[in-house]
Amino acid sequence: MRNFSIREITTALCDLVMPRECIVCGGQLALHEKHLCLHCLSDLPRTHYSGMRNNPLADRFNSLIENRLCAEGEKYAYATSLFFYRSGYRKITQRLKYHSDLWAGRFFSGILGAEMAGSGLFSDVDLVVPVPLHWSRRWSRGHNQAETIARELASALGAEIKKKVLVRARKTRSQTDLSIEEKVSNVRGAFRLGKDGKVPGYQHILIVDDVFTTGSTLFESFCALREFYPPEVRISVASLACVAD
Repeated sequence: MRNFSIREITTALCDLVMPRECIVCGGQLALHEKHLCLHCLSDLPRTHYSGMRNNPLADRFNSLIENRLCAEGEKYAYATSLFFYRSGYRKITQRLKYHSDLWAGRFFSGILGAEMAGSGLFSDVDLVVPVPLHWSRRWSRGHNQAETIARELASALGAEIKKKVLVRARKTRSQTDLSIEEKVSNVRGAFRLGKDGKVPGYQHILIVDDVFTTGSTLFESFCALREFYPPEVRISVASLACVAD
């Protein structure tokens, strides 16, 4: 019989008082399971986009750039997400966003970061920029979920993270219950460069959000960065989850 570590003993004792539950199915977690039971973890609908240059998510985002920005000399923007935002797996980002489950956010962001670090597409990222929240929304939640994700990705990629490159120019409605057209209109012009937004020398910037739905929020963030950074600087995007096309 092997010896148990202090952490394992502490976890087992805590589970007796307040059992940990799988985020997706709600079943009780075993000692060595974290956030998801082994069954739900094995069924995590991963995209595997981090190693694919021309994946459906990247194609959707680059279509927005081509159709709405019409910029010449624009480098192809890489895009990736860890998993598809569907069924019970939506609870992962919801737990981070609405219930401040930072431990789960860091855990899954770390998985995405490891994927990206092993991909040649993102190996040269030198600046990571989280999509900002309006100050009032950040105050009410106590955190910005995009920052939690961005911090883990920056650590995995060995890149710098700056939280004030972008700021919210105005407060927007929640995107959750809006139509596609309303989502586009809701965030149009919602971002501008912040005090850290005019620092030259970067070659590949990564914008990070929690969920990629229509891509409108990430696109508007992209446009704000393009006000200073020329087309030679590649700007790519990453999110913890994405809605399948």
